[in-house]
Amino acid sequence: MRHDRGLLLIAAFKLVEALLFAAVGFGALHLLHKDIGDHLTRMANHLPESRFIDFLLHRAELINDRLLRQIGAVGFVYAALNLIEGTGLYLEKRWGEYLTLCITASLIPWEIFEILRKVTLIRASLLTLNALVFFYLLNLVMLRQRSQKTELDN
Repeated sequence: MRHDRGLLLIAAFKLVEALLFAAVGFGALHLLHKDIGDHLTRMANHLPESRFIDFLLHRAELINDRLLRQIGAVGFVYAALNLIEGTGLYLEKRWGEYLTLCITASLIPWEIFEILRKVTLIRASLLTLNALVFFYLLNLVMLRQRSQKTELDN
């Protein structure tokens, strides 16, 4: 069986995202019961100065165990969703295509809102990538539906 290259590429991206979100989840749980400010200060010493690092250092006292558990839970939920999407796309299951189509479509308005607030390369890239995924999957689903309808009509 020959796989659709577009679906394989999207599936690989989803599986990489799953790994990243799982890493966020494990990282948050690893920081439970630890001095976040101390950890951030040690990390910041190895990074170039930036407003983002300064922002994190000044807000470190707001991060508590409850928030870390929530961040961990959200990371694991997103990891599971991306793993399910990636697996469904790799196996070329229709449910995987529809699930990815729905989730991707639900993210596009939020990404547009974020770009309207402030245009950055990362935000523009995410919107472009998600739009490409959405339109590719939409086109694929519509072609399959037309093909199936044609087969039923004959």
